[in-house]
Amino acid sequence: MAKISLRAPAKINWTLDVIGKQLDGYHQVEMLMQSIALWDEVVLTEYPGSKLESPEIHIRGNSSKMPLDESNLAVKAASLIMQRFEIFSGLEIEIIKNIPMEAGLAGGSTDAAAVLTGLNSLWKLGLSLSDLNELGTQLGADVPFCITGGTAIARGIGNELYSLPPLKGIWLVLLKPPFGMSTADVYQGLSLKSIKTHPNWNKAYELLQAGQLSELQQNLVNVLESVAAVHHPEIGELKEALIRAGAAASAMTGSGPAVFGVFSSSADAHKAALKFKLLYCLPALKDVIHDKGVEIIEGGDDTFDKNQCSCFSR
Repeated sequence: MAKISLRAPAKINWTLDVIGKQLDGYHQVEMLMQSIALWDEVVLTEYPGSKLESPEIHIRGNSSKMPLDESNLAVKAASLIMQRFEIFSGLEIEIIKNIPMEAGLAGGSTDAAAVLTGLNSLWKLGLSLSDLNELGTQLGADVPFCITGGTAIARGIGNELYSLPPLKGIWLVLLKPPFGMSTADVYQGLSLKSIKTHPNWNKAYELLQAGQLSELQQNLVNVLESVAAVHHPEIGELKEALIRAGAAASAMTGSGPAVFGVFSSSADAHKAALKFKLLYCLPALKDVIHDKGVEIIEGGDDTFDKNQCSCFSR
């Protein structure tokens, strides 16, 4: 029985800008992205000796909210691989969810990234990182980044990735209010003409890298927040609460509604985290800033160097 287990990290957006909309409906973005030490576990198992007339995919998990059908992005990723390579096998996908759904943390995208990476290794397909990037782009804007992770700029429709030196010595408190947001609905509600302030990702990154957190707040800009906050003013209230709790800066990630606070010390972050214990809260640890994307933790092998790719260059 062929089997592989992977770790699929969540992400946050230090900045998120929407700079245009293509004729096909996809938005052009520019995002300063960051992997964080919160992850789902994805286990892929091929049915022993199965040779079917068409792919057969089963999915199970520990979350009652996770769809267990073709609408799940992980299933779509498996179908994409199996159709591309005409693999008619039985496959089971098990997802142990730790990343909240509909939160702006790329929970679905990172699971899909894990499936692409895992099947490439499990079935020895020989796909390069560029190949996986191309497949991931067909599934969602965050999938290519989730494959490689770290700290990076994403442009285009999320498929143009540029790695940056990793950030160190930053502590986060992450909060997820008790409701979700649809990414499609948030983007649909965005008017490009109404965007008043565009983020300067380069400035934000320089401040984070230098640890100059006193100037950070005005540079953590997410243009989707104005749309999300109309429907849920609690997002702004949570950001303000994080500042009152000692955060140097706070922002919404992705299409929301999760927000994060940036702290200058582990002690301050832990103290603030205790104040929000009734909400979803990522433990505030120094290594919460993660420098990797999807990782194989058992079975299979990495068939490419994530640092050697034209689509992901410094």
